[in-house]
Amino acid sequence: MPETTLKIAALSELMSPQALQLLSASGTDLARQIGMDVVRGIVLDVLTGKNLRDSTEVLTRRRIVALNLAMIRLFMQGATLSDDFAAQLPHLATRILAAGHLNKADRWLAQWVLGLTDKAFQNVLRDNPEAIAEYRDQYIESCRTVIANYAKDYGEIRGILELDSGVKAEVNWLFLTYLLNTVGAQTLAIRGSEKSAYGKLFERLILGSLLHILGFAHVVPPPPRFDRVFWLSSQGEKRESDATLLYEPGKGVRFDIGFIGRGNPEISLDKVTRFEREIELGRSRFYMATIILIDRIGRNSGIESLAKRAEGTIIQMSASYWPQQVARVLNQTLGLKHALVDMKQELISDFLRHELTQVPLEDFIGLSDTWKHNVVRETLPLYDVSTDQNQQEED
Repeated sequence: MPETTLKIAALSELMSPQALQLLSASGTDLARQIGMDVVRGIVLDVLTGKNLRDSTEVLTRRRIVALNLAMIRLFMQGATLSDDFAAQLPHLATRILAAGHLNKADRWLAQWVLGLTDKAFQNVLRDNPEAIAEYRDQYIESCRTVIANYAKDYGEIRGILELDSGVKAEVNWLFLTYLLNTVGAQTLAIRGSEKSAYGKLFERLILGSLLHILGFAHVVPPPPRFDRVFWLSSQGEKRESDATLLYEPGKGVRFDIGFIGRGNPEISLDKVTRFEREIELGRSRFYMATIILIDRIGRNSGIESLAKRAEGTIIQMSASYWPQQVARVLNQTLGLKHALVDMKQELISDFLRHELTQVPLEDFIGLSDTWKHNVVRETLPLYDVSTDQNQQEED
């Protein structure tokens, strides 16, 4: 097959704006698309012990289904440009990838057409543009060999795909093989992308919501004050924390959160010794405790004892009352007084649902128009903890 004669610069030219938006969506874009009411419901799910992946799986499936259909339309649109569009497609993808300087959508589409994802491109081709042509030829030959054997056993396949708009495409084994390979690579890429995007998005939302409910004000560092404030995703000279909380001068906590199952103990172990125990802010030095939030701990894991030796605490988010555990650790470590500390477990879910209605979720992910640099967001708590605190002091 000679070099492609198709006169398009990128495969994105064959997709609708709506489909391209699905390709390039960031975590914040996803939040906009699904709506903050849905986001708030997912945050509540996680705060009450449900798994984030279960809560977001339906959203991932919708995106994959929409892109699967968009990919069928892309192949059909391409067929209107050339009768042998499918045969030319690997050559077109090679030309696009070799050109370099691509946005994510164009890079992904060209990779998928060759049955590749970003990770496969890095691992198989080692990011070497000169290796693309050799890989392409091997890919074409592999597909041809399998198709020839299948056609020998079962015969040829023929048909027409047609849209109401009049767009048509002839179907054969080659067309279907390249289409299905593209869809398969796309599904792997989208699942990996969404796992990362939703993880980063909800790490901020869940930590921000929890600390807001516990009575701390969200600020942008450097903090304008050193008491009852927190900020998200700070990075110091050595290690990064997902949230930093200051209780009063000299006392604080660093949080790390990860939706890590029991099958990933090595990642959890790395988190235990992740942070420095002291930080300096202005002229003040803070002793920093560490709290690690993960989905589940394996039955025979020694990570909890290791965390204690490292003066850290690991809390499993699979427990429906895990926010209470955080409140109790802050009570023991810092002296925090809060209604959650001694609340009956059967009341926790309704309490969190009630408090979450007042949490400024948009502030945590940059969607708020009112959020300004270095401004403390003060919100009066819906739940009056003064009586509860007085009762604790009397006891």
